[in-house]
Amino acid sequence: MSENEQLQSVAKEGDWTASTETRATLTTGLKTAVLKVANAIDGAARSTVAQLQPGRRRPPRFRDHALYQSMMKYRLLGDTLGLEDPFFHEHDSRLGATTVSGGRTMINFGGYDYCGLNSTAQVAEAAHAAIDQYGTSVSASRVVAGERPVHREFERELADFYGTEDALTFVSGHATNVSTIATLVGEGDVIFHDELVHNSAIVGAKLSGAEIYCFPHNNCDALQRLMMEHRGRFRNAMVIVEGHYSMDGDIPDLPRMVEIKNRFGAWLMVDEAHSLGVLGATGRGAAEHFGIPFDDIDIWMGTLSKTLASCGGYICGSKELIMILKFKAPGFVYSVGLPAPATAAALAALRVLKAEPERVTRLQANGQLFLEQARLAGFDTGSSQGYCVVPLIIGDGIKAVKMTERLAARGVNALPIIYPAVPMKAARLRYFITSEHTAEQINEAVRITAEELKVVNSLGGILRRAPAAV
Repeated sequence: MSENEQLQSVAKEGDWTASTETRATLTTGLKTAVLKVANAIDGAARSTVAQLQPGRRRPPRFRDHALYQSMMKYRLLGDTLGLEDPFFHEHDSRLGATTVSGGRTMINFGGYDYCGLNSTAQVAEAAHAAIDQYGTSVSASRVVAGERPVHREFERELADFYGTEDALTFVSGHATNVSTIATLVGEGDVIFHDELVHNSAIVGAKLSGAEIYCFPHNNCDALQRLMMEHRGRFRNAMVIVEGHYSMDGDIPDLPRMVEIKNRFGAWLMVDEAHSLGVLGATGRGAAEHFGIPFDDIDIWMGTLSKTLASCGGYICGSKELIMILKFKAPGFVYSVGLPAPATAAALAALRVLKAEPERVTRLQANGQLFLEQARLAGFDTGSSQGYCVVPLIIGDGIKAVKMTERLAARGVNALPIIYPAVPMKAARLRYFITSEHTAEQINEAVRITAEELKVVNSLGGILRRAPAAV
């Protein structure tokens, strides 16, 4: 009988009263097995150590990275269906009501120049003058050697526009949210945010170390329930919403949120990236729209790349808030200062906005016209209120991408928004409206979009340019 057969026999019969010779054989076999396992473990450990030694292990290839692999699956799907990549298309002119791409002039709904200030002479002249005086970069953090007179001039006028004590500008809008949120709250604090707030707010919340609760979009009752359940356990609390949501084109019930945050002792932060120059009779944003005092909001945040025709971000609020951020916010302290030409351009744009409120009036009229025409054409516009963002919800992501391709061929630039930016079955074409669009351009764009959607829908589940099945 072999060693293995002896082991199996004993295990099967439960005979632990075997002969001395058999027991000796079993003992030897067990010792051998244990030794083999020990040697295997030791060998594996030595192999792992060897792999970790410098120069002994190659770094993983980025082509094997999960994110790259995921993107290539989408690229392969697009190639299989004959879809053109709708992203990173080059434009040869300023983005306004029209654009030039590939030598063709198109009606443009893909940019944020809501009040047409990117094309005004005053803005360009201010940027040129700043280059002549200060160069293209301030070459340092403002804390050390990057401070220029134009920075504080702009911040004072921005604070005055918001009716706050002070303001601070950052070199990036995304970094403004990330750095401000992560600086003001931390462990032992809590954040409540709308589920549709911008990625920058979500990243800042995660980096802060605070506990995070997300409430359904624009649902004040849900926010109040979360506050009642959790607020009492934390030191500081922050509520984060947007003044105007860029994916859906709707706005929050700001007066109700002010009432809730006051009842529970929380800060309210409003991201005005898409509401400055858009909401309110003179474009002063959500507070003007609702007729509430500006100081009802603890933290006003916004970007310079939309209405103000520049690049960067800002925070408006109390002088104490701004002092904290000036000396503690990493995105300000450890970053180069906003370039002087960008600062001067934003300042000039703000002054034009204040001097010409009719731009806001035209924008709002155009937004309403687009929304009305889209609904008459049978489009699902979701919860859009028709200010500067109107989504046309297609549902299927492949159809949305195909629509962008077909619209471009007919002279309309409108980009798709697909999963994961929006839910899987909520893909859409997103139209940004400006004060400079004409009624003719809006009507033509809606008509062309409706015609092309009928064509794309007629293709069914397999698009026309998909290769034939083999």
